[in-house]
This record gives sequence, structure tokens and C-alpha cells, in this order.
Amino acid sequence: MAVDGDWQNDLERWLAPYLRGLGNKTRRRMCPAYIAGLIGPGDRKSIQPMAARIEEVSYDRLHHFIGAGVWDSAPLETTLWQQADDLVGGEKAWLIIDDTALPKKGNASVGVAPQYASALGKNANCQTLVSVTLASREVPLMLSLRLFLPESWTGDTARMIKAGVPEEMRQPRTKPEIAIEEIDRVIAAGVRFGCVLADAGYGLSAPFRQALTARGLCWAVGVPKHQKVYPADVQLIFPEAACGRPRLRHVPDVKSLPAQAVLEGAKWRQVSWRRGTKGRLVARFAAVRVRIADGAPQRIGSSGAQHMPGEEAWLVGEHRSNGERKYYLSNLPADTSIKDLAGAIKARWICEQAHQQLKEELGLDHFEGRSWTGLHRHALMTMMAYAFLQTRRLAQAGRKKKTPRATASAQPAGSSPGYH
Repeated sequence: MAVDGDWQNDLERWLAPYLRGLGNKTRRRMCPAYIAGLIGPGDRKSIQPMAARIEEVSYDRLHHFIGAGVWDSAPLETTLWQQADDLVGGEKAWLIIDDTALPKKGNASVGVAPQYASALGKNANCQTLVSVTLASREVPLMLSLRLFLPESWTGDTARMIKAGVPEEMRQPRTKPEIAIEEIDRVIAAGVRFGCVLADAGYGLSAPFRQALTARGLCWAVGVPKHQKVYPADVQLIFPEAACGRPRLRHVPDVKSLPAQAVLEGAKWRQVSWRRGTKGRLVARFAAVRVRIADGAPQRIGSSGAQHMPGEEAWLVGEHRSNGERKYYLSNLPADTSIKDLAGAIKARWICEQAHQQLKEELGLDHFEGRSWTGLHRHALMTMMAYAFLQTRRLAQAGRKKKTPRATASAQPAGSSPGYH
């Protein structure tokens, strides 16, 4: 996401609606300086090296602006969401839920603890941020980065108070619960999207899937291979008791099976969902209609306690060229084509690209403060910087649409499917 020499003048104009929400004159100076420091040259994007590169702004003022200044970030966040919606929002936009890890040394920074880092594929001493990304036409805009607090933090009130964790954020919350809270805020703000996407870290949570459905949202999520499902035509019956009192509750007429077993005998076909840098991206997919085994638990004969049939959905399997197999559930309509199902499932990759750029180019993981407020303000500044760069990229692509080659670049193949 390289920038040309005019970017600083453009940044001042672009930030005007944000600065109106800051009020104070000093803060209106610090915000552009901080974001310019994130975008500008330099390998390290923490406060001290950024201040050293900006002669007119002192370290103390920049540090106070992010870590200790009394100001409300909500107006800036509102402006960011409005601009993101204007750029990529709509019925064919994706709202992508994921998380990203910020490796850290020590244990004083807010939320840092040994925990599983999905980006690293292993346990690491890190902070974990639940992310919400709005994306369309392979253009992502990050809307939210919210810190997850592991048990070692939520069980220690004094530690949370020292790190400045707001009182309303001190209760234990799972990552899926945080994600639903953020989705509710996005919806309340009027951001437009058509389908929620998430990996198996969120998709394995029945309350997460059910909360999305309860809000009338379309979704497509990863699930583990052992996720239990029923056939779509499962029936609930009252089996006759051989002796004793008759049954008071109905039970399924068939047993639930793991997703992997259900798809073993399914029809698989090669599907291409978009064009990559080296040609069409393809894999083998299978899709069948099922009822998810996530209803109320009930004892079913010798099988013991089992989950009753829940929502009808698509069960999708993917066989990748490297031999890896993945499984997904989606409540997209029953007439959705397998190509559109694959397109929805695979659209999630764009948020990983955004995470990488936020870290490698804008210093998301360079923040050296320890407080809740400082971390979230730094994250907000990186999201604003990223939105500015995406806005410039789209504007430049729009100016170049006169040539066929530029048009193809501005409208990549494999755009969001029409799932409504």
C-alpha cells in the first residue's frame, strides 16, 4: 500500500470530519501527527521513534494524546464507520469476524498472557484483539479491534483497575460474545452488509451462530470436522416404550453424525471462486442441507444426552490441493449455488491481508503502552490510517478506469456473490 508524495496534504483534508469530533486544538494537531507517523517511513511505529521523526511534535504530547488525554473516541469511530460504509458497504458486503495476536514480552501490558494465537498457530505470550472487517470487491476496511481479556485478567480486579480497564469491560467474555457485541454496535450505526463470515474459532460456538440467526443475519462459518449434524429431513417421533410410562418428549428418528462422516459419501466437484495472482483459485467442494445438532440437550436412549436438531443450514466441505480438509456451516438460502457458497466461505481471506498490512505497514503491534485506553486508541489510529490508504487506492483506481487493464484491477474477479 505504497503512498506517493502528495499523501500528507490529502491526509489533512481527509481527516477534517474526524478532527471536528476532537474539539480541543491540541488534540486536532496530535491526531494528524500520529496517523502521519504510522503511514510515514520508519520501521518502528511506536510513539518514541515516531515523535523523533516529527520535529514539530514532542514525545510527551504524542504520548499524552494516546495514553492519558481525556477525550472520547466514539466520534472518530462513528466517522470511520460512515466512511467505510460509503466505500464498501451494501447488500453484497461481507462483515468478517476474526482475531489477531500481538506478541508481547512480560505480563504488565493489558490483556497479555500465554494464549493461543491463531495467526501463529500456537500458544504465545500475546494480546488478542477481536477484529471486525467490512469488505467488498476484495477491498477491506477494518471497523473494530477489541481486546479479549483471558481468565488471568478477569479474575484479578486490581490488575484490571491498574491497566485502566473500564468497569463495564471487566466481566469475563468469550471472543464470540465480544464479536456479537461489536456486530450489534455496527448494526446500530447503520453499516450495511449482507453476510457475516467467521472461522471455526467462532463457528464452533452454537450461541454465536444462533445469535446471528436471531438478528436475521446471513452467515457462513468454519466448524470442526466433529461438528454433529442431522439430515435435513430428520423427523421427531415419540417411540413406543417397551415397558413403563410412555415417553413425554419426542426424539429424532436418526442419530446425528460428525460433519466429516456426513460428507464422505457426498458428491464433490471442482469449484473456482476467484482469480488470484497465479490464475483461478480452485478446490473441490461438496454441500448438503442438514439440521445442526445444536438444539437443547436431551437423553436419547442408549446414546445418552444428545443435542436435538436445530436450524436447517448448508454443510459444506472443502478438499484443498495440499490434502487439507475444511468444513463449514451456512444459513444462506437453500437455492444458493455451490459456487456462491464457496465464494462466501473463501471471502474471509481478505481480513487476514488487512491484519498483515496493519501490523507490517502501520505498526498495529508496535504499541508499547500498557493501558486499555492507550491500546484501543492506537488501534483506532491504525484503522483510520488504513482507511485513508484504501480511500486513496480506490480513488486512484477510479481515475484509471479508462483503460481496460485498470478496470480489471479496480473490479477484481470473484466479487461477492448475489446471495439474496
